[in-house]
Amino acid sequence: HSDMILPSAPSCQLLHMMIMVFGILLHMSLQVSAVETYEGQSILLFCEFEIFELDRPTVKWSRSDLSPPIVHQRQEEGDELMDQNQLYTGRTSMKADALETGDLSLKLTNLQTSDTGTYSCTVRNVMGERRVRDEELLVKELFPSWAKALLVLFVLVLTVAAGIILYYFRHRLRPELKVEMEKKKMHSSFIYFVFNVIFYVFCYMLNFVSTYNI
Repeated sequence: HSDMILPSAPSCQLLHMMIMVFGILLHMSLQVSAVETYEGQSILLFCEFEIFELDRPTVKWSRSDLSPPIVHQRQEEGDELMDQNQLYTGRTSMKADALETGDLSLKLTNLQTSDTGTYSCTVRNVMGERRVRDEELLVKELFPSWAKALLVLFVLVLTVAAGIILYYFRHRLRPELKVEMEKKKMHSSFIYFVFNVIFYVFCYMLNFVSTYNI
């Protein structure tokens, strides 16, 4: 035991400092952020990297929980979307000069709740690849499912109520009308009113659904 050499205090401190520096560099090299938004919106996932001196670089945005994992990929010649996941077809884009400026941000449009996940920005060339940034995206429902069901139920109740009122008007109040002309006029006016109410409610729902992309 007397031959065993223990590290001196300065050596331990130096080793501890090296571990701390390595951890800081590792944290700085891989940027992580999180963002929340709503379905139907668009968002820009940021990523920057100095790639000016790289030979034939390629940038790849991916999600490890998908198969295939490719969300968007760009080379010097342009976008390479052959292996892109079908969930993102026509909904992703990057700047045309991304590989020249180092702005590797990804734009996602018409967001869906299924877009929720962790997006990784990776740069690679013939020498290897480096994951630059992870972005956690949470896409929330703009209009909850229970509210959609409640709106549909309201329209159904309104339609049934209009039908019941119309039936009562035709079969209960007819004997009480003294003038045939007034009866026909009121009958036509009521039917016109009921169908107008149903029509406007339907138009309002259609406009609401299209506006909020339900």
